[in-house]
Amino acid sequence: MSPSETGRHFWRDTRVQLPFLAWLVVLWMLLWSQFTVLSFLSGLVVAVFVTRVFRLPTVELSGRINVWYALLLLVQFLFAMLRGALAVTAQVFDFRRQPGAAIVAVPLRYADDLMMTHVSVVSSLVPGSLVVEADRDRQVLYLHVIGVRSMADVEKQREGVLRWERRVVRALGAPDQYRALKADERAVRSGDSMKGGVR
Repeated sequence: MSPSETGRHFWRDTRVQLPFLAWLVVLWMLLWSQFTVLSFLSGLVVAVFVTRVFRLPTVELSGRINVWYALLLLVQFLFAMLRGALAVTAQVFDFRRQPGAAIVAVPLRYADDLMMTHVSVVSSLVPGSLVVEADRDRQVLYLHVIGVRSMADVEKQREGVLRWERRVVRALGAPDQYRALKADERAVRSGDSMKGGVR
C-alpha cells in the first residue's frame, strides 16, 4: 500500500469514526462533570488514544437518520420503559401466582450487525425482557422474558421485538433496509386489500 493510499485510508477511517469519537468526548466530559475547554481537549486525546490503540473494526454507519422517526422511536421507547416497569412491578406484587418466564427466539428480518445491536439494546432496556444471546450468523436474538404464560404471550413478545426492529430501521436503518421494510409493508397492505375484496 502506497503512502498516499495509507493516508486516504486513515482519513476515511477517522471520518467514519467521528460520531464515535464525539460520543467518547461527551462521555469523558460527563464522567468528570466538567464542560470546559480543558476537559474537551483531554477527552479528545483519550478518545483518539482509545480508538487508535484498541482498534476495533470500523463500523460503517448507514448515514441515514430520519429525525421524525428517531423522535418517535425515543417517545415510544420511553413509554415502553414506563409501561414495562409498571408491568414488572405488578407481577412482583401479584402474590396469587408466579410470573411465567420463557426464552424467546426472534429471527430478525432486516438486521446487519449494527441494526442487531440497536434492536438488542432497545429490547434489553425495556423492563421485563433481556437479550441473553445473539446469533449473528442466523440473525436471531434470544430473549429472556417474564410475564409469559402461553404461546400467545410468546408470539406477542416476538412481535414486540420485530416492531422495535421496524421502528429502528425507520429511524436509523440503511437505505436498502428501509426500502426492504417499505416493500414488505406494501406487500402486507396489498395482501390485506385482496383479502378484503374476496369477502
